[in-house]
Amino acid sequence: MPILVMKFGGTSVATLDRIRRAAKRVGREVAAGYDVIVIVSAMSGKTNELVGWVNETSPFYDAREYDAVVSSGEQVTAGLMALTLQEMEIPARSWQGWQVPLKTSSAHGAARIEEIPTDNVMGRFEAGMRVAVVAGFQGISPEGRITTLGRGGSDTTAVAFAAAFGAERCDIYTDVDGVYTTDPRISPKARKLDRISFEEMLELASLGAKVLQTRSVELAMRYNVRLRVLSSFEDNNAEAGTLVCAEEDIVESKVVAGVAYSRDEAKMTLISVADRPGIAAAIFGPLSEAGVNVDMIVQNISEEGRTDLTFSCPVDQVARAQKALQQAKETGDVNFHDLVADTEVAKVSVVGIGMRSHAGVAAKMFKSLKDENVNIKVITTSEIKISVLIDRKYMELAVQALHDAFELEKAA
Repeated sequence: MPILVMKFGGTSVATLDRIRRAAKRVGREVAAGYDVIVIVSAMSGKTNELVGWVNETSPFYDAREYDAVVSSGEQVTAGLMALTLQEMEIPARSWQGWQVPLKTSSAHGAARIEEIPTDNVMGRFEAGMRVAVVAGFQGISPEGRITTLGRGGSDTTAVAFAAAFGAERCDIYTDVDGVYTTDPRISPKARKLDRISFEEMLELASLGAKVLQTRSVELAMRYNVRLRVLSSFEDNNAEAGTLVCAEEDIVESKVVAGVAYSRDEAKMTLISVADRPGIAAAIFGPLSEAGVNVDMIVQNISEEGRTDLTFSCPVDQVARAQKALQQAKETGDVNFHDLVADTEVAKVSVVGIGMRSHAGVAAKMFKSLKDENVNIKVITTSEIKISVLIDRKYMELAVQALHDAFELEKAA
């Protein structure tokens, strides 16, 4: 029988009633002739509670025991979902990550999936099981310990299973009914997209859109797994939600697909840095070792032999970045006059595969921001993206202005 992967997020399984509702959706797919692999998250709020317990018990915790604790939320949901399906007389069994086994690296708390052997689960399908309910977010290390994949890891689990089992499709059920041109809470004109390319979704996810985890989209693009994002709170038909697929599966698309934003950004500037070979490595090496996630980078020539270097990072990593750079200065690896941090900025981006073949996107973007008196602090571009750093107080105004400028409320 063909295989379908269905993933239910925390809000979709937050209560027993919602688990029953999700189970009915699974039952319909079984009745349609699919063997189904269901990936479940922990019930809404449970993972945060478990993380809080770990921190309260041991502020400098052992990462292996952290994984043992926080992975338990998904195990509870998997068991409850399997029991609910059994009550519906659907042959179902719950699976923890180690039982599959989903093999990962040893990086506890942020493990990478290395292999998913299919023999165990396929053997049970052949023996009459119709639904395998798998605890998302978790696997097993080479040392035989439970690992977790990082927050949002259940999306990655679902895509990895779809790739390993050659699933016809991977349906991601969440609390929104698809991918929108921007956040509907900011722009009431935001429109749900019927289809979006892997590349566009990857950019939107990395730029702040919360619908899908970035790693899951990367995995789907690599293995050409067709993803469908849809609501678990609405009755869905075959055309519901948003299909994330290859670019060639989209007949026609607008130049810009969406506007994304990230509110919690910071801009950091090293003033008067020695302009010499290797200076960038000397700066960004310590930042990487300190776990600072650097995004936008701009270098300007100032006085002779000196340069100013600006980069952005999450606002909660500013102190870590300042400490790493100060230590590098004290050891003589980096010499700079001053380090200035601006923690009141936001990143706003326009994304679209149509930008590859259409000129004028940057000009229209910058003009629309100028018309609203929004000053641009930093600009970066890629083949299908333009991002700017602006004052955070103008973020919502900028998102609305760009959405209107590119007429994203209209279909292609």
